[in-house]
Amino acid sequence: MAMTLDSDAGPRPAPGLKMAPLSRAVSPLAGAGLIILVWWIGGLYIAATPRLSAFNGFAIENTSRAFWDLLVSGDAWTSAAPSLSRVLQGLAWSFAIGAPIGLAIGSWRILENLLQFPFQFLRMISPLAWMPIAILMFESWNSAIVFLIAAASIWPIIFSTAAGVKRIDPIWLAMASNLGGSRLAVLRRVIFPAVARDIFGGLRLALGVAWIVLVPAEYLGVTSGLGYAINDARDTLSYDRLGAIVILIGLIGFVLDSLLSLVIKRTHWTPTT
Repeated sequence: MAMTLDSDAGPRPAPGLKMAPLSRAVSPLAGAGLIILVWWIGGLYIAATPRLSAFNGFAIENTSRAFWDLLVSGDAWTSAAPSLSRVLQGLAWSFAIGAPIGLAIGSWRILENLLQFPFQFLRMISPLAWMPIAILMFESWNSAIVFLIAAASIWPIIFSTAAGVKRIDPIWLAMASNLGGSRLAVLRRVIFPAVARDIFGGLRLALGVAWIVLVPAEYLGVTSGLGYAINDARDTLSYDRLGAIVILIGLIGFVLDSLLSLVIKRTHWTPTT
């Protein structure tokens, strides 16, 4: 922490640092205010442009009213619950498959060299390109969507986990082996705790990818979820409701990301001697 020296009073914090807590509180509010301001100006422009009159529902007053109606009627939860279920299932599959693969790639250089090209090649393919294959592979639309989410979100988990393993100090592993630790014990007591922060960081990135893929994936034959709700609002020209659902998607995504960010901040490991 930066300090200034005072011969009479002793060390004390620099004056500028006293504003840090206030700044942390004000900055997010200022950012939210900026969004609202741009949104309000956009609504004024739409209202002043006759050829855009069909989009008056996007104005801040109309969208806010529709958003409140979503909350009061319970439609917000009705739309969000199926989407949350699909995202969590997809992330669970990507974590269950991706974390072990990442641990293996980070541990064995020969495996990393072998899988580098195929994984990078597959990673660069849009997950939505797998839609026709997913429809043929799975009996239900819901399973196909879960597959698409998992296919999109697995890569950040694999690469982040592998990078974390490669950063582990070899001395820790050598000490664990010299003390008689089995491979399983070293994995459980050293490797996994050391890379937990990287795994959760990869999971946070995976969440962002999954949340983006979710809406177009739900344009498939399902009749529930946020993507379906957006499609339905568009078809019925209910632009105020469409705008409200977009806000709902952003808020839910923000909350989920914030929760994972909190977990990452609380995840730390220091080897003891």
